[in-house]
Amino acid sequence: MTQSPLSDHGDKGSREWWAQRWIDVLESFGWRRRLERARIYAREGHVLSLEFQGSKVFALVQGTAAEPYKVSLSLDPFSQEQWQYVIETMGQRAIFSAKLLAGEMPQNIEEVFTANGLSLFPFTKFDIHSRCSCPDPANPCKHIGAVYYVLGDRFSEDPFVLFQLRGHTKEQIITALRQLRSTETSEPEDVLTVQPAALSAQSLPTPLKLDQFWDYSDQLEPSLVVIAPPPTTETVLDTLGPIPVKAESPGASASQTALVMEYLQGIYRDASQQAVLTAMTTDG
Repeated sequence: MTQSPLSDHGDKGSREWWAQRWIDVLESFGWRRRLERARIYAREGHVLSLEFQGSKVFALVQGTAAEPYKVSLSLDPFSQEQWQYVIETMGQRAIFSAKLLAGEMPQNIEEVFTANGLSLFPFTKFDIHSRCSCPDPANPCKHIGAVYYVLGDRFSEDPFVLFQLRGHTKEQIITALRQLRSTETSEPEDVLTVQPAALSAQSLPTPLKLDQFWDYSDQLEPSLVVIAPPPTTETVLDTLGPIPVKAESPGASASQTALVMEYLQGIYRDASQQAVLTAMTTDG
């Protein structure tokens, strides 16, 4: 994919968290002063084009010379086996699939990679391989740095671009997640399907007694009961996003939606805390 020309570089406050994380990681390598000039280059639109060829990035950056400089950039891609482990780990948390399908990066997505001994973002400066045709011997030069910032903007627009740098496209990830999901939910092939007409009266299950459905008088095995807080603070509200509310007057919709969401989040938080407290104080 190609974008040309590139300008309107976003400031820190307008970037998504994963795009800002990318910039923060780069600046942590001791490149802060070099990247200051690169940020200006990116903001002024010196990055003329940005193109992906597989997991590598190629860009044209206009410098002081008449002809634009050629910049190439890549990260170490993960192997097919490593990606398989990552996707299987993603599949264990439904909210990851929901967020990614909505074009968002889950807040704790890095845990999926670290759990498999990997780092989504560059771990050291040696994980980034970049070259520029300019005469400046420093790496990153301001032309490479400008590409870093423009990539951060692309991450805000499409979080899958970051995955592509690691060797997997959006289509590959979504397809693999869907296949994993369908495999988990499909019925075994050797299940015998019996037509209703073939069922005799004796084989029909005993009707449920609704007044006794939740009644269980036997003692539970203590070792099988583990009370723990949820692994994340995210709820179904985070997955669904803001709930549209019909406003009584024009312009009041946004504020009313915010009030409703705040009220519902309080209910979810209180209910979750009360459930844990109840579980921990219930005898038997």
